[in-house]
Formats: sequence, structure tokens, C-alpha cells
Amino acid sequence: MDKEKLFEAFPPVSTKEWKEKIIKDLKGADYDKKLVWRTNEGFEVQPFYRTEDTKDLPHMSILPGNFPYVRGNKTKQNSWLIRQDIKVDDIDTANAKALDIRLKGVDSLGFCFDCDAKPSVDDIEKLCENIRFDLMNLNFKSSNPLEVAQSVDKLAKKYNRDLEKVSGSVQYDPIGDFSRCGQFKDSQEESMKVLLDLNNATSHLPAFKYITVNGTIFSNAGAGIVSELAYTLAMGADYLTYLTDNDIDIDQAAPKIKFHMAVGSEYFMEIAKFRAARYLWAKIVNAYGLDHQDNAKMNIHCSNTQWNKTVYDPYVNMLRTTTETMSAIIGGIDSMSVLPYNTIFGQTNEFSERIARNQQLVLKGESYFDKVADIGAGSYYIENLTDKIIKAAWEKFIAIDEAGGYTEAFKKGIIQETVKQEANKKNMDIATRKKSILGTNQYPNNSEKLEITINFSEKKPVGKDAVEPLYTYRGAEMIEKLRAKTDNYAENGKRPVVWMLTYGNLAMRKARSQFAGNFFGCAGFEIVDNLGFKTIEEGIEAAKATKPEIVVICSSDDEYAEIAEPAFNALKDDTIVILAGYPKDLVEKLQNIGFTNFVHVRSNLLDELTRYQSMIIK
Repeated sequence: MDKEKLFEAFPPVSTKEWKEKIIKDLKGADYDKKLVWRTNEGFEVQPFYRTEDTKDLPHMSILPGNFPYVRGNKTKQNSWLIRQDIKVDDIDTANAKALDIRLKGVDSLGFCFDCDAKPSVDDIEKLCENIRFDLMNLNFKSSNPLEVAQSVDKLAKKYNRDLEKVSGSVQYDPIGDFSRCGQFKDSQEESMKVLLDLNNATSHLPAFKYITVNGTIFSNAGAGIVSELAYTLAMGADYLTYLTDNDIDIDQAAPKIKFHMAVGSEYFMEIAKFRAARYLWAKIVNAYGLDHQDNAKMNIHCSNTQWNKTVYDPYVNMLRTTTETMSAIIGGIDSMSVLPYNTIFGQTNEFSERIARNQQLVLKGESYFDKVADIGAGSYYIENLTDKIIKAAWEKFIAIDEAGGYTEAFKKGIIQETVKQEANKKNMDIATRKKSILGTNQYPNNSEKLEITINFSEKKPVGKDAVEPLYTYRGAEMIEKLRAKTDNYAENGKRPVVWMLTYGNLAMRKARSQFAGNFFGCAGFEIVDNLGFKTIEEGIEAAKATKPEIVVICSSDDEYAEIAEPAFNALKDDTIVILAGYPKDLVEKLQNIGFTNFVHVRSNLLDELTRYQSMIIK
């Protein structure tokens, strides 16, 4: 007996028919304007994709584990290392912490020394006591990476470890440091020459990396995904060029590079970014005359971007890092360190570190993200995003290459200017609330008070011989500074009150009072809503009795024609009077009597709140 195939009874539907149905449902609205997403990365994303949209994509025939590794470095699964970083203030304390978290699911450790620390071989031995170099992935951040690398080599040989299995890295990235500081620590020549010494020091440790390309600086400076990827790859290419120009074979040089990349909140774009990164890096490495394709595999360590993290409503950071970590893992990264939710406070604790660690353990142990190679494969949407990012990033990479490579382009200011433009666009989107940061520019928790002092990012002076560096910051900082100023003011005085004069149409007055409360709550003002007054005179009298710093009139546009002027005239000498909304037919008339304060969906939140705050807090 023949078995009927699933859905065989349904006739096929063409793309044209799908689109016609969508256009019909739009009821006259423009399809392109309503549904086609024009990304900040410079390309368009369609509202739906079908099988036919993948037939011309060049990477679709590639299998997992095969060059150019767009579908991952592994053939049968998607395993990754769960990493936790440890700040090394005291050797014994750091060792004890490492031994503890090793038993809690961590299989990669990052030891971070202070800038002035110069760990010796004895320090490294003591730090790694009871930790096998060939069983645990060990990474070190130190101002003296050469001595650390030499120490790892000596200790691995001393304890007769399998040198082929000693994995990890030292974080040495002179070009990345140059990008953050505007100048090399020593001269460019001396800083780059250390790479040759590191290459010699790790020559017997094939799985130990001595270059860590820090691509997180671009994300944390506000760059878009395409620029972040292109510039990170360009940095890596500069290292390859330097090493091969100094007679180090490409098959020896490429496997010694690790990429540290950030993952942000653009869920599907981030998945596609990591797939595109592997594809492009493999092509770049191959262009240097590679003999063994395995050496073109890109090793990616990932951590969450700090750019979208907040100090207000900080527990939301846990939600952010969860979805971001999912993107990174689906994208096929090799190791991951989740940012504890309170990292940006300048401190973490046992609770925040445990939650960060467990986010990965849940995704691995309960969601089985490690069981399937290339989880996103076959998704028409992800496959098309991957292709678009590949093309856009490659175009930008070629432009940097034609400018002389990353370092030369940075000296010319090309990279800084692009990042600055992209960051300014993001800043404006936050200020106008086109981009939401929950708890900061949308839906603030008005009862929350910042109880600790935060050191916000500031541009540091640049040395006279330096070029302009990349300025890393968080997108929420400007609004957070504004709110922190209100909190500080309220400690020694009365918190400014925003009082809603609600009248008339129930739906409109409620909608506008909620909008205004959300708007002014972002500055830390106290919000007082009202159920609605029977007459405008009753509302005026109540406002005068309360004596708030700000009164917001909330009603419908039709009723504003009757109540806005008398309410303004009655209250303007006692308080700041604001209208919720922007009734076009009335604006000019109201402005002529001096009524100039309006808050609405097109208002620049940051500018307006700064203006009102300056009127209250002198």
C-alpha cells in the first residue's frame, strides 16, 4: 500500500503567490517600506525566504568540518569550551578558585594578571598547581606574555605532559593595543618582534596560541557587525603578513592565532557573523599559499559585548547574555566566557559568576546545543544573512587591504572614522528610542536607585605622537549618567516630581500618561499619575496644591484645543508645563503664547531629559 507523503494533498504555493497574499494583507501599505529591513550594515533583508533563495549561495554545498568551514570546524557535533576568567590578585587564592570552578563544569580557564605584574615560572607553576596542562585549556593575560609562554613550555616538559595536547593561549595583541591606545607600547617594530620570540617559545606546543586578536574592541566601540568582522579579519591578516615575511611558514603561523570576538543582541545576524568569519578567514589564510587546509580553521573565543549592558535594572543583563550566548554557540564558536551581569559595576561575586557559568551548562546539558553540527544549517534566513555578511565584510576588508592593511589604515584614521559614524548612528537610535535598552531608555524601574558609584567611560588624552584611538563605551551610559545625577540630587533633597494632569478621553489620557511616565522615568524623576479629573479646573487646582516640578497635560488632540491654553496660563508661573503629544494643528498657536514643551514619539529622549533636568537641578 502506497503511503501518502506529508502535505502531498496541498498544492505548491509559488513565491509570487505568497508575495501577492502579503501585499493584499498590507491593505495598500508599501511592501518594501513596511517589511524589508534595511540594516545598519548596508544591505536589505527580506521578510521571508524560500528554497530558491539559497540555490545560488556558494557555501550551500559545503559540509561541516570541510574547507572553508562556514558550517563549523567539526564534523559531527558542536562542542565548545566553557571558560571562566579569574583575576589574579593573589596566586594561592586564584589557584583555589580555579580548582573549585573546574569541578563545576568549567573546562577552560583564563588567568588575568594586573598590568604591573610580572609572573615568573614559579608563579605560573604555583598558580596551576594540581591543574594538568594537557587536560585543561589554560589562557593567560599578562604584560609579559613571552615569559608566561616560556613558563608554560618549561612546566609542560617538566611534568612530562603530552605537548600535542597542551592547549590554551597567551593574550598578545600589539595591533589591538595600538587600536585602543593610539600608539604601540614600545615602537611598532619592537612590539611586533615579540611575535617571533613567542613563535620560538611555543614551537613545541602546536595547540597553544600566542596571538589573540581582540575583535571585541570594535563591538564595544559601537561598530556594526560588518565593520567589526572586516576589521578583526584585517588585524589577523596583518599578523599573517608579518609572520610570513619573517620566514614563518603559513601552515605554522595560522594555527597560532586565536580570535577573541564579542557577541551582541542581533540574534540571527550574530549567528551569521561567526559562520561568515570562518569562511572569510579560511579564504584569507589559503591566499598565503597554505598546504594543509586544516590550518585554515579559525579558532574563536567569544564573550558578550559590554556595549549593550546596563547598570540600571542590571538583572536584564542576564537575559541579554543568554540570548547572545545562544547566538555564539549556534554560530559555532570554540570557547565562550559569559559576562556576569554585574561585570560593568567593576566587580563580580560568587552568585553572578555561578549564574554566568550555568547559562552555558544549561545550553549544553539541557538544551543539547553541543549535539548537532551547524545548528543553523538549512535555515533560508540564516544562510542568506551569512552570504550577505560575507560579501559586505569582504568588500570592506579589501578596502582596508588596498589602504595598506589594518595598521596603516588605522594610522590614516580610516577605521576610526567609520566606527565613529556607526557609533553615532547607534547613539541617535538610543536617544530617539528606535533602539530599546530595557530599563534604561524604555520601561525604567522607577523604584530603583543606584546605590554604588559607577565610573563611566571617559575619553583619555592622546599622546602627542599617537593617533586617535578607538573609544570603547556602553550605549546606555549617557542616559545612565543623567539618571545618576537625579539620584545624587535626591540624596540631599527632594526627588523631582513629574505630575500627570489627566483629563477627558479615557484611552488617550491613559496612553499619554503612561508614555510620559515612561519617558521621564528614564531620568529618575518621581512619576505621579492620576485617574483623571472631571474638569480641567479641578486638575489645575490639584496641580497647584501638589507643587510638582513638572506637570504633563495628558488628553486627546481634540480636547487639547480647549484645555491646553488655560492650563498652561494657570500653571506656567509655578511649574514646567508640558504637553504629551504633538497636535500639529495646535502647535503654532501654542508656541505663540509661549507653550513650547512637547514630548512625543519623535522626541530625542536624551536631549529633552537633559534640558528638563538642567531646568530643575542647577
